Amino acid sequence: MKNDGAVRIVEVGPRDGLQNESVTIPTEVKVAFVEALAKCGAAEIEVGAFVSPRRIPQLADSDEVFLRIRREPGILYSALVPNSVGLERALEVGVDKVSIFTAASETFNLKNINVTIAGSMKRFQPVVDDARAAGLPVRGYVSTAFHCPYEGRVAPDAVVTVVEQLLELGVDEISLGDTIGKASPEDVKHCLDAVLKVAPVAKIALHFHDTYGMAVANSIAAALGYDIATFDAAAGGLGGCPYAPGATGNVATEDLVYAFKSMGIPTGVNLDGIVSAVSRIVDYLGRPIASHLGRVFLTRGAVGSR
Repeated sequence: MKNDGAVRIVEVGPRDGLQNESVTIPTEVKVAFVEALAKCGAAEIEVGAFVSPRRIPQLADSDEVFLRIRREPGILYSALVPNSVGLERALEVGVDKVSIFTAASETFNLKNINVTIAGSMKRFQPVVDDARAAGLPVRGYVSTAFHCPYEGRVAPDAVVTVVEQLLELGVDEISLGDTIGKASPEDVKHCLDAVLKVAPVAKIALHFHDTYGMAVANSIAAALGYDIATFDAAAGGLGGCPYAPGATGNVATEDLVYAFKSMGIPTGVNLDGIVSAVSRIVDYLGRPIASHLGRVFLTRGAVGSR
């Protein structure tokens, strides 16, 4: 890497990791999960989403979770917001940062948020304006930045168009998502070659799912080849998307941190702590932990503190 070598981990387990779970996780368990993650060194924790409970029932208690968590200094506690109503709820509970979400695929956007890409931009402009007026940084998610479950491979030019529109809205950060986990390092290269012509690298984050087992490789390729320094990850490899059939979880925070650590790239994230945090959730999900490091931790003990 050409910069100082450090990467920034955005822990999305409490939001993106849990949103697709059919078993309702009790509020107190979510609070304990967030608080445990906060002690592990992630720069940011995406705690919840202020969306309609009919669309994502699992996150209906995001207000309560925000009100009950004990916050650690130096950590951003962020949330997804779909519209101005969601932003109002987020402001009421003291969210530190908000995220809006669109896609590079028209079909996916229509199925996910029931509006065209152009329509999503119009919807989000007042959200961005009001959030910035309140002093909050704003992230823009771009789903299906590599492959779409309905349209197939997504052209880099389509991603560039959406990135340019988000920058015009005034977002501070853009997270490019491999929503169905099908991207390869070569796909990442083609996308970033195009996107970084219109967006500064410091504003780009990457959000990989691990359906095809390439998420860690994609992250390393982006960090070493393009100086990308912000990566989304979910403890335990939790996650999935209700509007992306077949997509599995996010890249596991502990797997990603271990890979970066092995290459001498610091993250500041405590591996044992991450696995310990997600072990609080696994019992409620009714299945084993999904990450490689999680399985090692649970069968052999501690995996190393940093």
